[in-house]
Amino acid sequence: QVALAESGGGLVEVGGSLILSCVTSRRTFGGGAMAWFRQAPGKAREFVAGFARNGGPALYSGSVQGRYTVSVSGDNNGDTMYLQMNSLKPEDTAVYYCAVSRTAFYLGHDYEIDLNYDYWGQGTQVTVSS
Repeated sequence: QVALAESGGGLVEVGGSLILSCVTSRRTFGGGAMAWFRQAPGKAREFVAGFARNGGPALYSGSVQGRYTVSVSGDNNGDTMYLQMNSLKPEDTAVYYCAVSRTAFYLGHDYEIDLNYDYWGQGTQVTVSS
């Protein structure tokens, strides 16, 4: 089991920036994947960014490409995944979740499917005011 805990959400003005963090309870799976999703009120949860734990380029949804950057650091005690969010827009308002999969995915599209992930955090609210 892996416990995930997000932090860093809050209220920000349009055009502002936030950095979200996701701390894992232990080192995540070397062959797995990590990702950020978000869910706005009344909408389905959607993929934001993700990557394979053993390397390779990060993937981003079209709506955040060029504005968001995902990264990860870790040691033997656990990992911390970050989501740097710049040029925030009102439509970025959502609860943001981090997710971990025990296995990486063969197809890029597979990163976008929330059912493919095994562990989830509780989420952190991001609100962008106009």
